Formats: sequence, structure tokens, C-alpha cells
Amino acid sequence: MKTSAHRESVPEPAFAPATPTGRIAGELFGADARGRLRLVAHVAALAVGVAGAPLAWAQTASPAVPLSAASAASQSAASAASQSAASAASPSAASAASDEPGKGLAEIVVTAERRTQNLQTVPIAATALSGAALEKKAVLRMADLQFASPSLTVSDAGLSQSINIRGIGIASGDPSVANGVGYYINGVFQPPVLTQGTFYDIANVEVLRGPQGTLVGSNSTGGAVFVTSVKPELGKLGGYLQGSYGNYNATTDQGALNVPLTSTLALRFAGSYARHDPYQTDLGPYHNQVDQLDEQEGRISALWKPGDLQVLTHLEWITRNTGGYAYTPVPGTTYATGSNSNPDTVDYNTPVFNHEKGFLADTEVRYTLPDGIVLRSLTGYYNKRFGNQYDITGSDVITDTQNQKLNSLQYTEEFNIISPTGGNVNWILGGYYAHNKISPRILNYTSAPTSPTYIYDYNDKFTTGVFGQLNVKLTDKLELQSGLRWSHYTVYQTGEVAIGYGGLFGPNGREVSNLTGSEHDSRMTGKVDLNYQIDHDNLVYAFAARGYKPGGVSSAVLTFAPETVWDYEAGWKSTLLDNHLRTQVGGFYMNYSNFQFDSVDPSDGISGVYNVTHSTIYGVEGQVQAKIDRFDFDSGFAYVHSHLAPVTIVNERYLPGGGSSALGPQCPATPTCFNYTPYIGTAGGGPNLYSPTWTFNFGADYRFRLPHDSVLTPRVNYAYVGSQWANYFYVTTTDYLRAHGVWSALLTYDLDRWSVEGYVNNLTNNRYVTGQWASNGNDEFWSAPRTYGVRATVHF
Repeated sequence: MKTSAHRESVPEPAFAPATPTGRIAGELFGADARGRLRLVAHVAALAVGVAGAPLAWAQTASPAVPLSAASAASQSAASAASQSAASAASPSAASAASDEPGKGLAEIVVTAERRTQNLQTVPIAATALSGAALEKKAVLRMADLQFASPSLTVSDAGLSQSINIRGIGIASGDPSVANGVGYYINGVFQPPVLTQGTFYDIANVEVLRGPQGTLVGSNSTGGAVFVTSVKPELGKLGGYLQGSYGNYNATTDQGALNVPLTSTLALRFAGSYARHDPYQTDLGPYHNQVDQLDEQEGRISALWKPGDLQVLTHLEWITRNTGGYAYTPVPGTTYATGSNSNPDTVDYNTPVFNHEKGFLADTEVRYTLPDGIVLRSLTGYYNKRFGNQYDITGSDVITDTQNQKLNSLQYTEEFNIISPTGGNVNWILGGYYAHNKISPRILNYTSAPTSPTYIYDYNDKFTTGVFGQLNVKLTDKLELQSGLRWSHYTVYQTGEVAIGYGGLFGPNGREVSNLTGSEHDSRMTGKVDLNYQIDHDNLVYAFAARGYKPGGVSSAVLTFAPETVWDYEAGWKSTLLDNHLRTQVGGFYMNYSNFQFDSVDPSDGISGVYNVTHSTIYGVEGQVQAKIDRFDFDSGFAYVHSHLAPVTIVNERYLPGGGSSALGPQCPATPTCFNYTPYIGTAGGGPNLYSPTWTFNFGADYRFRLPHDSVLTPRVNYAYVGSQWANYFYVTTTDYLRAHGVWSALLTYDLDRWSVEGYVNNLTNNRYVTGQWASNGNDEFWSAPRTYGVRATVHF
């Protein structure tokens, strides 16, 4: 995880060849090459995909550092931002520079609103982290973001991971259900399918809290997360290699290479390889290697910039094998007696596996007109394939095997017209189109007389939108921002649920539910904001925003409605103590209609999506960054209170088989249907799922200057996530997830272009539940144990 950065000039060795390529070869294979090569030997084994950022450190005094240029800013603004981000030096040089007396915090830049903007002047609740900041805060992949951003949690739910902001995310385990938090890679929306890989060669991550109804649109009622990779840099030849080794035989290697081909064209190669042994031991007869990791990722980027035209392309691959999901039965549920409830062991009686493959591509074209107006196009392509098999019960009581295959294909296009920002009025206009296809297939073998169950569910989804935002300075300090977006959504679904083969059920099984149907909806969303710049160091703001999440199809007889939210926020951003202390504080009140959640549909006996008529969420969030001489400190906190209206649903935990297989539609029980009446009850009336009341995080480090301009930096991080509920029936023995706190520590030694770092994650070995199966809630996932090791990095 590295950021784009220029290094301070280093004296050329006497033997250095004249050409840039020769100079790098001389530095790597010169007089002391043997020692250097020993250090990076296993890193050098990376495939061609290993490559990346031009001298990618950008490690400044604060974890929040200048980010890369905006994807939609004007040419001059983008260039200036890029040069600002590139001004950070190598670890040692950056540390030395940050020790200068009186030097304050670096500016934090956000880009998700299509322009390069100083976070302190933008009326939005956001967290922005550079690649170096992610590493300092031990954020290695998406799930770790909850330890660096207030109000954000990530829960494991089986097929997909759920990002929740202020308790809003994916309330369903069905990957065909829309996101509540939009996840974007290089500006391209990612469907809620599969887990995300290791953060490598990252320029920045931005977390926007609250509905983003204008520029992001649907699928962002809770907020949005933007991950941006380091882009190629013209005229710079260089890169880095990083390798690590830790317990559980963990190796994480990554690297980057920036290659200028001409004065207007540059390529960037980046890659990552991560593996570790299983965290859990399978006591069952198959001795499955559950929760191991074998992951390869690669990215090729190209930047072409002939004058006022800029074309940026990314091609990215990922292959991931985990050996199968690792989970244990929830205490108090059907199969808990067949489990030892030990987070270090599982007991499966079926072979399991998990394979994921993905390919992403995007191209951004920006052309700056003579008057400064920017024309921007962003085209995206997404193709992911997934296959797994797992033991549904998570125990040795009965054999209950489920096999899943899923394909997801998506095309997106966004077009923007962006005005310059120099005057009292600036604006953005845009249009958006997305076509997404998701086709899950599930085959479930159980001990039930209706076994096996076959579920086929093909979704063809279309999203279109037009939007605009207008910012007007009413005075030199008072600004009015207003935006509107119209979105239209259509989904066509085909599929069925069939049970049994042969005998009473016929040779092809018996259809118990027809999943074919369609749903169409449209909504207007947007935002009105009034912000006042009290002085150069203080901004106050208040706004109202509306967000929207589309509806969908559960079965031929059941559709669910769109989810909408009105969000009212006020905040204050301040810079104090001559730029040595920075704060962002805000409060919010959110009013939801038709909040979407997952439950069994008695019409067919499988999981469907329902709507809660009304729900509210309110709270307070804050962030602090401080820098005093060589000491850095950052912190974030959130208080979130949520309340869902009561709703009558099936409590699937107590269904026969724990709700692990389809039981057929509602009727007096026969082999092809089931009486759900005894299992229906009133849920809700309490907090939202996976919505802790309190979250808190902080990190601190101190840079010790050592001889030869080297720097030793110890750092500690702590994150607290409060208790949560995993089911709307709020049964303490089965639905309550306890609060947990996680410590991590780093000790980094920097010398010129080299660094060596010792790390410990989950320092106290706190094993806690990260989530439950969203489909039935009978199994729970556990956190990783304490991991530790050493990593080395070299820049060239």
C-alpha cells in the first residue's frame, strides 16, 4: 500500500550509468548488490503484475496526507494536486522534513465529489487516508477500514462482506440485492459480490458518510467508499519492492514499477501476492484447510497526456482461494451441540472450498476546453466468478452441504461536464448508465426428505441517471450548494426453487417457487447545503440530503420497495494551533422509509427481502489529527443511535434444519410445503443490525532521529467497536455480538530508500465474532488471531 511520491535527489554513485534504466540497474546490482538482493529475494519472485507507484511512500507526519489528483478536476488543478502529493519524500527524508520546527499538518485532499478539494473546506463527513496512512493504521484490506473510520463496520456474511456506515449497508446475504454503501475502485462502482483483496499500490481511500444522492446516486443511502490506485507518472522511472513474513507462514509481497515510454505516455505495473496457513483447524474427517489464503493480484495502468487531453486506463486481475469459510454454530441454535464453540477449531463433515476470480477494467478520458471546462468520460467493466462448497451446519451432527456458483458481469458509463472553480459559481453536470448481470446457482444437499434443493436466480439490472450540482458563493464567506439527481432502475429476474429428485418429486424435482418477476422504480435525490467560512481556519455547515436504494424481486409473487432516506446534518471543521491541530465534528439525523432487510418468505420458503415502514438513525461523529514536533496523533469517534419499527416475520433460526434448506411454501406440512405459523413473531422495535452505538479509534507515533539520517518510529493503534445485534429478534443468547477492542503496533526503521518494520496485529489476541450468515444466522465468523512478522521495503 504505497502512495505516489517524488524522492529527494540522492547523489549518483560513481559507477552509475548515464541512462535511467542503467542507473536503476547500477543501484540494484552495484557493489553492495549481494546484501540488497538477499533482503528482497522472495519479493523479486513476484510475477509481472508486481509493479507500481513512482517512489511510493508519501509518508508524512500525519496518517492523513495529500491524496492523488481528482479524477474530474480541471487539468491545472489535477496537475497541482499531483505535484503536491508527489512532494513527499522517502520514509527517512519525509521523517526528517516533518521534524522541522514549526512544520504543521499536511493538507488532506478529497476527490470523490469530482474535484480536488481540501477536506477542511468541504461540507461533508468524510475520512481520507493515503496508502502510507493505511499501512500505519494496519489497514491491509477492506475489512480493516472499520478500525480507521468512525461509524464504519464490516461484517462477514458468507458470500459477501457487508460494509455498514451508521448501521446502513447490505441487510441481505443475497448478492443480487443492492448495496447500501457504494464501493468504488478507481471511480467504478463494484457490485456486492465476493470479498475484496489486499490493498496494494493505493493512492488513497475516501470514506463518505451519509447518503450521496447527487454525484454518487443510488446504492449509497449509508455512504460510499472510494479506493484509488496510484496512477502512472510521466517522466519518472522507478518503483518499490516490499516483502513480509510472519506467523502462520504468512507472506505478503507487493511491488510497483513506473515506466515512462515517451514524454506523454507512461505505464505502471503493480502486483501483490498474499498467503497464510489456516487460522482454524478442522477436526472433521476431511481436515479442510479452512480460512487459509492464497491470493494473487495484478494491475497495469497507462497514462497518456498529450496537452489538454488525458487518458487513464486500468486493467486489474485477482485470483483468490481460501480453502473454504471458517465458522462455528451460534450458541443456542439448532446445531450448537455438535460444535465445541472454539474459534481456533471447526468440525465439518463435508469437503469445502472457495475460489474467486475477477477482472476489472476502466478508462477515464478528460479533455480541458480553452475556457477551463472539463469533459470527462469514465467507462468501467467488471467480471467476477465465484465457486464454493461449505458445511451449512458448521458441525458434525448431520451432513448438510451447499454448493454455490456465481457469475457477475457489469458495464458502466459516466459522462461529466465540469466547470472551472475560480469564480463565484461552479457546477457539474452528468449522466450515468450501468448494466449488471448476476446469476447465482445453489445446490443444497441435506438430510431432509426434500433434499436436494436447487435454487437458480438470474438478475438483469439496469440503472440510469442524470444529475447536476451548482455551487454559488453568496458572499466571500457564505456558499450555497444544491444538487439533484434523477435515477431509474429496472431489474428482470428469472429462476426457480426446486426440491427433491425422483419418487414423489419427479425426475427433475418439483418446483416450489417461481422466482421470475420484474421491478421498476425511479426516485429524485439530491442535497441542499449552506456553509460559512468563519475565517481561514474554521468552516461551519448544515445541509439536507436525500438518498435512495432501489427495490427488487424476491419471487414471482413478492417484490420489495425502494429504500429512501432524508439526512439532516450540521458540522464544524477547524484548524488550530498554527496548523498543528485539526478537527472535524458533526451531527446527523436520518429518517428512513421502507428500510430493506432479509427474512424467509413463507410463499416459497426461501430468503427474501422485506421493508420496514419507518426507521430513524441519529448521532455524532468526530475526528482529530495532531502534530507536535516529531509526535503524531489521530483519532476518530462516533455515537450512533438507531431504531427500527416493529415488523412481523419468520424467525428462521428455529425452523427445522435451522433454516438451512427450503421447506416449501406455506400450507399444512406435506413433503412439498410447510406450516410457518408457529415460527412467525414480531421483530424490530430496536437498533439496526451491525450498528454499534459507540466506535472509537486512535493512533500515535514518535519519530526518533538516529545517526546517518535514519529514523526509528514506534507506533500504536487501537480501535473499539461496540456491541451489535445480528438478528431483529434481539435474543441475547443467539443475536448479541459483544464489543471488542483491537490493538496493533509497528516499529519502523527508515534509512534512505530502505525500511524494515516489525508489526503485530490484534496484539492481545482478542477473538471476536465478525458476523453471522445473513441467510439464516445459525453460524458465526471469527476474527483473525494475533499475527506478527517483519516487512522490508526498498525503493529504486
